[in-house]
Amino acid sequence: MSNDQQEDQSQVLRQRLEKAWAMQEEGVNLYPNTFRPRHTVAELRARFDGSSAEELERVEDRFIIAGRMMARRDYGKSTFFDIKDHSGRIQAYIRKNDLPADQFEFFKKLDLGDIIGMEGRLFRTRTGELTVMVVSFDLVTKSMLPLPEKHHDINVELRYRQRYLDLIMNDRVQEVFLKRTRIVSFLRRFLEAKGFIEVETPMMQLIPGGATARPFETHHLALDMKLYLRIAPELYLKRLLVGGFGRVFELNRNFRNEGISTQHNPEFTMLEFYQCYATYEDLMDLTEEMFEAVAAEVNGSETLAYQGQEVSLARPWARMRFLDSLAQVGGVPAGVLDDRDQALAYCRDLGADMPAHEKQGKILAKIFDLAVEPKLIDPTFITHYPTDISPLARRCESEPNLTDRFELFAAGREMANGFSELNDPMDQRERFLAQVAEREAGDDEAQFMDEDYVRALKYGMPPAAGEGVGIDRLVMLLCDVATIKDVILFPHLRPER
Repeated sequence: MSNDQQEDQSQVLRQRLEKAWAMQEEGVNLYPNTFRPRHTVAELRARFDGSSAEELERVEDRFIIAGRMMARRDYGKSTFFDIKDHSGRIQAYIRKNDLPADQFEFFKKLDLGDIIGMEGRLFRTRTGELTVMVVSFDLVTKSMLPLPEKHHDINVELRYRQRYLDLIMNDRVQEVFLKRTRIVSFLRRFLEAKGFIEVETPMMQLIPGGATARPFETHHLALDMKLYLRIAPELYLKRLLVGGFGRVFELNRNFRNEGISTQHNPEFTMLEFYQCYATYEDLMDLTEEMFEAVAAEVNGSETLAYQGQEVSLARPWARMRFLDSLAQVGGVPAGVLDDRDQALAYCRDLGADMPAHEKQGKILAKIFDLAVEPKLIDPTFITHYPTDISPLARRCESEPNLTDRFELFAAGREMANGFSELNDPMDQRERFLAQVAEREAGDDEAQFMDEDYVRALKYGMPPAAGEGVGIDRLVMLLCDVATIKDVILFPHLRPER
């Protein structure tokens, strides 16, 4: 902001403060809690948007609404203004002749951004706009700071730092978050209808597990011990399968101490669900059904327009093995798939900073990220990932170096990860030990040893499959939003300077 802009804003603020103080001296309560709206803008529009001017003249009802004044057009002894409540916007009209002598003068002192309550009847203007003819009003809340003139006057950083201002000025933003609520609600109903039970597991964990990620650390004073914010609920949910639950899900926050990008936020929402006596193939079928259903519910169609591309969620979806996708989609030479040294050189040629000691599976996974993932626009299941990058997944019985695992990609990004669960405690312990060795070698995203989880498996976990779905990315897809910051109400940012 330039010095001139700062000076202008300071002057406007001083004027508003002086006006507010003058109102208080006149006995005006700037923040009363007595006005009670009886109607919403959405209710009025639902009932009367289709009514003609003649039909509205026969409506004798008076309506009482409250909202923020977003615009005004003064014409001497009358004013048109726009009111916005939580459900929408509507125009209002106020005339000096319809009010007590001092009330219209008081109205003229109000500012854009003030929240007012009003009573009136409905009519249509000459241009046909549904409008409230105000017969009385009250100041409900005084706004001390001026609103931006238009929503596009709010820069990107201000939108995220002051989300409340973004929501006031940009109706599209509110629509995205209302749709997010509908998506989450639908997913809960969908899984409950399939017999899944919603549960809650610890957010603070003694041992972080269930994903390959760097955790946040905290400290419990009373117990004098280190705790971690969870990176995933997986190992606790599978403990419940050991305990006798057959189908469980959790829809909640995870925390990963990683970078911030258009697809990543350190605090994000995941849906994880687990089903006994199921395989990864069963969950692929379930995922197709769930995504298709939620798209139809909130968008009315299985075909989406996402950032200028058409994405069809109609079943069936493509399914491709991991190594095949590298060759067929990524154009990776056969020698790279078979030889670690060639894979390392190829990965570095793509621009990745890959350590020389890295294992073949992780190198190929990075090549996939760069050469394959951006090309997967329509939903595609990639299956049979290498065992060394799938420490919790069941081995493929015919190919033990691969796992019964899938990842779902759409619009060029990962949407979900699922697999048939490893329930062999001895194999699981060996996999954990391999992860510990990687951590000791300097990989701070490698998983910890969890002896209690291994002990739980020793009691016997039924064969099962589980999956995690990134809710934020799903909302991005269904709302045609390019960055995760636009689907998280309060994304993480650097501190203001």
